[in-house]
Amino acid sequence: MKKFKFITLIIIGIIFHSNLYALIEVDITRGNLNPLPIAVSSLYSDKETTEAFKKEVKIDKIGEEISLIIENNLRTTGLFNPLEKKAFLQKPDVAHLKPRFEDWSLIKSQALITGKVEFQDEKVRVEFRLWDVLAAKEILALAFTTVPNNWRRIGHIISDKIYERLTGEKGYFDTRIIYVSEEGPKTKRVKKLAIMDQDGFNTKYLTLGNELVLTPRFNPTNQMVTYLSYFKNLPRVYLLDIETGIQEVVGDFPGMTFAPRFSPDGKKIIMSFAKDGNSDIYTMNLENRIVERITNHPSIDTSPSYSPNGKFITFNSDRSGYQQIYVMKSDGSKVKRISFGNGLYGTPVWSPRGDLIAFTKLHKGKFYIGVMRTDGTGERLLTENYYQEAPSWSPNGRVLIFYRETKSNSDGEGFSAKLWSIDLTGYNERQVITETDASDPSWSSLLSN
Repeated sequence: MKKFKFITLIIIGIIFHSNLYALIEVDITRGNLNPLPIAVSSLYSDKETTEAFKKEVKIDKIGEEISLIIENNLRTTGLFNPLEKKAFLQKPDVAHLKPRFEDWSLIKSQALITGKVEFQDEKVRVEFRLWDVLAAKEILALAFTTVPNNWRRIGHIISDKIYERLTGEKGYFDTRIIYVSEEGPKTKRVKKLAIMDQDGFNTKYLTLGNELVLTPRFNPTNQMVTYLSYFKNLPRVYLLDIETGIQEVVGDFPGMTFAPRFSPDGKKIIMSFAKDGNSDIYTMNLENRIVERITNHPSIDTSPSYSPNGKFITFNSDRSGYQQIYVMKSDGSKVKRISFGNGLYGTPVWSPRGDLIAFTKLHKGKFYIGVMRTDGTGERLLTENYYQEAPSWSPNGRVLIFYRETKSNSDGEGFSAKLWSIDLTGYNERQVITETDASDPSWSSLLSN
């Protein structure tokens, strides 16, 4: 396997950061009902920088490309309405130094992003400013430097800084998504591990497709992944270091293992393990490889997920007669059923904020992605379809990504699997574009943390 390495982004310092109480306010609780009009000016670059980028990374207009990343990131949240650049009255180089706020007010912009790109000592330096047009003030300014090939990440990090400044929450743009890439007819699918930036760019394939792979999951603390792969028709749990490309078998079990997932501190893997027709939940300490049985019940217990503080586990079980969601302490004690609606519940995943559990629900032949509070109250179904499952949280707990299978035509012929995302309000549902069919997504933590 090819080695897969990151290039570290270096933050070289804060230029200016003032006016903590700007007039701009973004309501993050109502989805895209009133998106904030925002102008994203192209980042200015002089002729020397433009020529250097053409030579280094074959990009003609680097400032425009970075601004486009920022614009697209903000648009996909449903919280912002980036305005058309053809309506802008002020040129990027002048706007970055001193915006004419009346020009930006005229096109109904409430916030303005400006910036410039420079090429220095074979590195790229990107500076940006966020302006409150209503208050006619600068509210955030930062600069970053990195190697030229890392220019896309700068766009994502700037997007995160802007999102956080305007919403009060951490962003989720400087992240990646790992998933199962699928190709071929449904009866003979070739499945590979694939990873991409959250906006669908920089796709890389991590396995060759020789063996079936399932349920990849990120370590919350680093760029390690656990996944299930079939070796000689037997499931094995693997660890894969994305940075080095090194993978190892977690352990061979005499039965079937399913749905491995990391603990919040990344030191354990929790999974379900089927033996003698019964499935229970186990953990493995990755340092000493000690296996601990967490549940011991004649029912099928599977799909475990830790709470962010590691004190609790949610899982699904048919111990009540049909599949429902349960919560227990991390040692397996005090098991409590929390789902009581009509239908079957599965794949529960605890929000990184700790307040909600996402799930898949099957009711009357339809599949739903929903959320409920950790005590089971406040159930909300966000989206329904023919078949969809495997929700995974963005690192800020604001967005869910999942996969959806559809028939290709009205006769039920053909088949496709695609990634979709939706925010917690139930608004802003959109397809996440991938090079191939895709399933089983998992969202990484912020790379810039």
